[in-house]
Amino acid sequence: MSQDARYDEERATERRAGLLGLSYVDTSKIDNKILYKSFLSIPEMYQQRVVPLAADQSNIQFGITTTTSQQTLDNLRSRFTDQRISYAIISVTGFNDYMKLYDPPTKIVYQDVNLAGGRGSSLIDRISAILDQVRPDDILAYLVKQAYQLKASDIHLENGSHYARIRIRVDGVLHFIARLSFEKYHNLMGSIASASNISVNAAEAQSGHINKTYNMLNGESVTVNLRVETIPAAYGQDVVMRLFNISLELMKLDKLGLSVSERKIVDDVINHPSGMVLVVGPTGSGKTTTLYSLINTLNTEERKIITLEDPIEYYIDGVVQIPVNSDEGTQGFADKLKAILRLDPNVVMVGEIRDQDTARTALQAALTGQLVLSSFHASSAAAALTRLIDYVGINPIFSSAIHLIMAQRLIRRLDDSTKIPYRPDDSLMAEITKVINSLPDGTNIPDLTSITFYRPGKSDSNPFGYSGQLAIREQLQMSEGVRKILRLPQNDITTVAIEAEAVNNGMLTMLQDGVLKAISGITSLEEVYRVVG
Repeated sequence: MSQDARYDEERATERRAGLLGLSYVDTSKIDNKILYKSFLSIPEMYQQRVVPLAADQSNIQFGITTTTSQQTLDNLRSRFTDQRISYAIISVTGFNDYMKLYDPPTKIVYQDVNLAGGRGSSLIDRISAILDQVRPDDILAYLVKQAYQLKASDIHLENGSHYARIRIRVDGVLHFIARLSFEKYHNLMGSIASASNISVNAAEAQSGHINKTYNMLNGESVTVNLRVETIPAAYGQDVVMRLFNISLELMKLDKLGLSVSERKIVDDVINHPSGMVLVVGPTGSGKTTTLYSLINTLNTEERKIITLEDPIEYYIDGVVQIPVNSDEGTQGFADKLKAILRLDPNVVMVGEIRDQDTARTALQAALTGQLVLSSFHASSAAAALTRLIDYVGINPIFSSAIHLIMAQRLIRRLDDSTKIPYRPDDSLMAEITKVINSLPDGTNIPDLTSITFYRPGKSDSNPFGYSGQLAIREQLQMSEGVRKILRLPQNDITTVAIEAEAVNNGMLTMLQDGVLKAISGITSLEEVYRVVG
């Protein structure tokens, strides 16, 4: 901290002390600080924000901060009845400087999390020992840094009966990397809650966002950009932190791995001035990446693009991005969508359709001149249509508004250097044959008698046999056959019927797309069925 900043902090603390009618001490002017270690333990000083400043046989003066509770002051008077107790307010920096003397930081040698070379209990013990020695902010910064290096998508903090477990998701699979004591976990939760503006004691689920730079005690600087989700569980408040760690430069349609036919469908649809494009799938299926890639492609000087996002994950020059936080009781997606339509946008992105009002407003916008992009939680493209019908009912505008539904999942890519060729058993071959025989007309049907399938192998550098992820997709275009189904009585509209008609019109299902990718050697059949079912 600069001298000017410290001076400003001390003057602000002095004014605060005057308002409270308490003494004030500028600890920066105490040259030879005496430590009184017999009065309070280190954890007590941290927790209660109290530090002994001066003492003799008859008197003890404690330094407190503006966040020290009145209950703490009363408890100290009751505890030290043989001495006269007095209090003086000190600055937060002054308190931290004193604590560095009472609890000098241990030199920590941080080690990288190496999932390939340190699996099992040895990895967990090693990382747990590191985390046990460092302050909460450093734990968060270290975990995020390691997650970035491993190209992880999220970090999971989960309470158990004996300890809190830390897992990270890499290529769609969770890995147990460390455990924390409950005391350490609560301290970490306090740091996360403070940075993301959530409560550590909430009785309901919460959402927050952290975007700040942490300076660790070892001198490293780590920029943290996270979406924070918490929920009360059986043993405490669990947390999932989603990493926003993909460069915006990589979010382009050319980077999505679309086939020539898939790309043509997307280009044809987004070049229309109006209509709706839905990207559907569960959490973690890459919907946001696909939406941002569409926005990047459409972002030209001739178009006005407005997005509604909860939260804004990446900032795009030339795009009007509006944050939505419906959890705070302010305007939600539907209300803000109605407002921004009056600004005459060419393209609108609604981060997620979550309710009936948003669905209806987005569909109306798609019919009145805007290209509307949005995400939606559904298991397949056909299921997205039946779910939307549950929201808005049978409506003539429904089938006219929607132009394309893209459903997707992320699957792991085989490591070409370790994959092992094999021949599936008869039962699996029968299932594969059934999938291949159901491919739509015009698809290049592979000859299964000459196909080599692959399963993951192992190496010292990659014990999992997979490296990176790719998407499997299905693209449902609104054909006349699908429209006829949507005009039936609601009880007669089924996901199975919609999907069958879409396949009849040339759509590959995600299962078909995945099996074709397994046949080409990009992934394994086991991985396809693990993700798709």
